[in-house]
Amino acid sequence: LRDRMEIIPISGYTLEEKSEIAKKYLIPRQVEENGLKAKNISFKEPAIHAIIDGYTRESGVRNLNREIGAVARNVASQIAAEEIKSRTINKNAVEDILGKRKFFSDVVERTTVPGVATGLAWTPYGGDILFIEASVSPGNGKINITGQLGDVMKESAQLALSYLKTISGELDIPDSAFNEWDLHIHVPAGSVPKDGPSAGVSLLTAIASIFSQRKVKNTVAMTGEITLRGAVLPVGGIKEKVLAARRAGIKTVLLPAKNEKDVDEIESETIEGLDFIYLERMEELLGLVLEKAPKENPAEKFRTKKQKTGTDAQHVTVSS
Repeated sequence: LRDRMEIIPISGYTLEEKSEIAKKYLIPRQVEENGLKAKNISFKEPAIHAIIDGYTRESGVRNLNREIGAVARNVASQIAAEEIKSRTINKNAVEDILGKRKFFSDVVERTTVPGVATGLAWTPYGGDILFIEASVSPGNGKINITGQLGDVMKESAQLALSYLKTISGELDIPDSAFNEWDLHIHVPAGSVPKDGPSAGVSLLTAIASIFSQRKVKNTVAMTGEITLRGAVLPVGGIKEKVLAARRAGIKTVLLPAKNEKDVDEIESETIEGLDFIYLERMEELLGLVLEKAPKENPAEKFRTKKQKTGTDAQHVTVSS
């Protein structure tokens, strides 16, 4: 039956689209339903954006309509009590009426230590930034992955480490780093199951950064599946991921080459200010996202366990 049907995917609304829907349809409807007139209440655009970004987390506008209704009812009750005759809703008024914001958008984490990168993830509520934390410590080359990750995501981490071993010489990473140090990768929000192949390029960047001690450019975000032969494969949810990058202040987005057609379908005003780089091979990735090599030889960071104490373990935080 599915083969005989035409499937039409419908992505969620963008921030700009939700804002226009609110101004043209939702606000007038709630004004009328709550016995108000246009002169009694007006919404500033930053206030609408605050409601969308801080009080709703959805692909549609159902909860946005409810929150706007809550604001309208509050103003209506004040007018009925003869406390006010009209009210302009700005960002401060939104917080005063709806309380502290319920949702927070992850911003790009900026730090001076090696290994901080930004990747993009798809969720049922749109695109988001998914943070991954990794650290290395003296051991015997084991890899430990925590944070309720699915099998596909765990396999991506294994692939990234295996591939990095094949190019370790190009990054001046000593062989002892893989044999005498353990790698631990953790994804926060441990109560939320996570899976999918699109974290591959971010995992590779995280591991390469911590072992090479080269910082990751903090204005770059990435997504893409990796293979053992070094290819970067296309992934889904591109529009949502690109919008998440823009919200987070990202300047450059790295995508698989075969996802270029997905970007072409996004409205130009939606992606204004973003630069896109398309990848076919993993070899291209590290040269684009890693900064210059440090003056200190990375091998000094990974002396043998007899020379290194546990207190010298290196830590890295990566978003994927």
